[in-house]
Amino acid sequence: MAKQIKTIGILTSGGDAPGMNAAIRAVVRTAINKGLKVKGIQKGYNGLINEEIIDMDKRSVADIIQRGGTILYTARCAEFRTAEGQQRGAEICRKHGIDGLVVIGGDGSFAGAQKLANLGINTIGIPGTIDLDIACTEYTIGFDTAVNTAMEAIDKVRDTSTSHERCSIIEVMGRGAGWLALWCGIANGAEDVLIPEKYDYDEQKLINNIIESRKMGKKHHIIINAEGIGHSQAMATRIEAATGIETRATILGHMQRGGSPTCKDRVYASMMGAMAVDLLLEGKKIGAQVGTTGMFRAEKVPGAKVVTFANAAETFLEFQNGGVDAVIQDFPVVAYYVAQGGNKGRLVGPKMEAEEYGIAVTKGNKELVAQINKALASLKKSGEFQRIYKKWFGEEN
Repeated sequence: MAKQIKTIGILTSGGDAPGMNAAIRAVVRTAINKGLKVKGIQKGYNGLINEEIIDMDKRSVADIIQRGGTILYTARCAEFRTAEGQQRGAEICRKHGIDGLVVIGGDGSFAGAQKLANLGINTIGIPGTIDLDIACTEYTIGFDTAVNTAMEAIDKVRDTSTSHERCSIIEVMGRGAGWLALWCGIANGAEDVLIPEKYDYDEQKLINNIIESRKMGKKHHIIINAEGIGHSQAMATRIEAATGIETRATILGHMQRGGSPTCKDRVYASMMGAMAVDLLLEGKKIGAQVGTTGMFRAEKVPGAKVVTFANAAETFLEFQNGGVDAVIQDFPVVAYYVAQGGNKGRLVGPKMEAEEYGIAVTKGNKELVAQINKALASLKKSGEFQRIYKKWFGEEN
């Protein structure tokens, strides 16, 4: 590795999720057991920018595995969305000797982690969000606890809803993803489930379903509504007016974020925390074609192990198979392989440098040079040269 990791920083960002403390505990204790120092960054990226940074040891994380929330606290930070804020964050990491950073949070937290990584800070993300909406992972810390909390609350609402022969709309969290609503809908045996990925806003369907269920002798009607659909109270008012059936809305809200994490969340968080430290120590593998400028650029990436290949095809095949974490190659080549590879890769960061391309001919072969120049002049005059250049290099020359 270009630089040995000696100090790891850890922060939690965005919405809290049960199990975050278990992940913090695992990171701290794994790092210390491997001879590293650990610095806790309080209040997420806001605390990073304001240097709210503390030293952590094994006692710092004693008796927290069963606690909900996050002992490092969390906060939103508008300043960190700016380039200046991100640069300041990277500079503060260096100032405090933080060689690697573990970020626990959701998609917004990961976006911030990517910005720090682009600025040279070795960064690992641990998915922590009750929404289960992070790409490239099958699980996010907090979901199991939150869905069980919501399920138990919905069971209680069903009891009173049956007693009063009501229709109940129960709103669970999930702005852009309906996993909590979907799982609760199945687990609680709801009559209707509304999720942002699928709901067509045809309220008449709901009304017809409620009326038909009542004709069949149903004593209650449970509708699980995701936060992304929302407007549960107004919906309840309209449904009661249309059906004549007493309808109540219950918004579970932030109770779903709290509570002692389940066994699954504690174990998964602990596994992810330990793995995060291992990955930071292992460093990233970057693939490059031997003898190219991409190889020389890769060798300058802090903490990276460069793996070289004979040609571009072999390089990207290894990337597709997971043998390397990233590839540095000429822009048109990368763009082509990303397009062919579907969702297995994406272009990140700015182009590293501009290169001049030329045609090599044998010294003294003036006749060939003249023919080449004549052909190039003809291509430029017709506009064909610009079309070819734009196709392969993505911009006008």
